[in-house]
Amino acid sequence: MRAIDQEVLEAARRWLAAGEEVWLCTIVAAVGSSPRPVGSMLACNGAGGQCGSLSGGCIEDDLLERVRSGSMPDVPAQIIEYGVSAEENERLGLPCGGRLRVLLQRLGQVDVEWLDQALTALAARECIRREVTLASGACRVHPAGAFAPLEVSPERVVQSLGPRQRMLLVGAGQLSQSLAELALAMDYEVLVSDPRPVPREQWAGPRVPLLAGMPDDAVREHITDPHAIVITLTHDPRIDDMALMEALDSPAWYVGALGSRRTTDKRLERLRQLGFEDSQLAALHAPVGLDIGSKTPLEIAVAIMAELTSLQRRRPGQ
Repeated sequence: MRAIDQEVLEAARRWLAAGEEVWLCTIVAAVGSSPRPVGSMLACNGAGGQCGSLSGGCIEDDLLERVRSGSMPDVPAQIIEYGVSAEENERLGLPCGGRLRVLLQRLGQVDVEWLDQALTALAARECIRREVTLASGACRVHPAGAFAPLEVSPERVVQSLGPRQRMLLVGAGQLSQSLAELALAMDYEVLVSDPRPVPREQWAGPRVPLLAGMPDDAVREHITDPHAIVITLTHDPRIDDMALMEALDSPAWYVGALGSRRTTDKRLERLRQLGFEDSQLAALHAPVGLDIGSKTPLEIAVAIMAELTSLQRRRPGQ
């Protein structure tokens, strides 16, 4: 699975190369309940192909019908609104009287340049902003140091785009297998590091990179930007502590460690003896995951993904 934003832009670029009519649709505002968050994108073409999602299917069906009937707006860019009446909510299935504003962009060969720039940046795990001028439909992209909320005005729409979250799991045990399954389903990139050959050989989880080196080396090599997560899961302090020492000094926005509160207290004391200040240790999420009474590997994996989702939604620009 790949980041959906990247998939949408790749589909638009591929269809343009094939000479298709292409529209790029983006949710720019939502009032009330919304099936998808602001910034969600959908690409569709004249042949009825689509990639991405704006709703549970109702708005997608409406847009494709507009394409088939030739009733898409005959302008380069326009914002249209869904859910302006009770009748439309019932017809489209918008929940709880929600209203969505959707930017429609008709793409052409002139858009190939910015699409290539955007895809190159995303492949390099860089943040970018795309700026769409509504009057002309012109779009340009430029580097961005960090995510920012989508901005919409009568003149333009500015949207941040960036790489998918990279999750490094230390330990190739059963919990890692369950956590990798959930994380991949939620569009995370997953890497597993374990210097022990037997757990790697017995890995029964999804197909993800299994890194054989020491975990601190894995952190140094792969955790290079703030769109990254490190979680230690081995119960072996000789492995986990090495990864945590490097992770707490890395750009990772989330560092977590499996273990009971007693185990956590011992781990924190070891890290203090190794020179870590309490201010640094405050960034460690341990015991990892929300306290939901989880016991089985899958339940613990659910608790971890729930905590990540909760924290992610509160991060600036998310």
